[in-house]
Amino acid sequence: MLFSCINNANEVRDFLATKNLPIGKATNALHVYKDSGRITSKLITPLLYDFSNRKEHPYNEFPKGIKLVNYERNQKDSVTIVGDYALSYSKTSVSEIKGNVVVINHSEKSKLETTQLFWDQKTKYFFSEKAFTLTTQKDTIFGVGFECKEDLTKHLAKKTIGRLEASEE
Repeated sequence: MLFSCINNANEVRDFLATKNLPIGKATNALHVYKDSGRITSKLITPLLYDFSNRKEHPYNEFPKGIKLVNYERNQKDSVTIVGDYALSYSKTSVSEIKGNVVVINHSEKSKLETTQLFWDQKTKYFFSEKAFTLTTQKDTIFGVGFECKEDLTKHLAKKTIGRLEASEE
C-alpha cells in the first residue's frame, strides 16, 4: 500500500475558513506593541482566536475578555481598557468591546463604564449608543450614547442626566 499527503497551506486555510474555524488559538496571551523601540501598549487576554483566514472580514476574537494598557512617552500607564468580550477587525481597524467595559485614563483620573464600546484605532476614537457613566474629577455624567477621544477627553455625551459643572469658555 502507498499513501500520499500534500500539505498546501492555502488549501488548509480555505478549509478552516469554510468550516468557520480559527487559523490559530492562543491562551494566556500577552502582546507588546512597540514604536521605535518604545513600548506603546500591551494586550492581555486569556484566550485569542485568530480568524485572519477570512477573505472579506478577517478578525481576532477574544471570547474570555481583554485588557489593553496604553503607555505615555514617560512609560506611565495612561489609559487602560477592559471588557468581557472583544472582536477586532484588521481591515477596518475597528474593535468592538462588550460586557462590563471600563476605560480608565490614569493621568486625567477619569473613568468610562458601559456595556458596549466601539473603538476606531485609526482615528483613536470611542463611540457607543449604549448607556454609560463617565466619571471625571469634577462630574459624573450618565447617559445613553457618546463619542470621545481615546483618552476620554473631548467627549460628546448624548441623552445625558446628572449634575454638570460648566464654564463660559
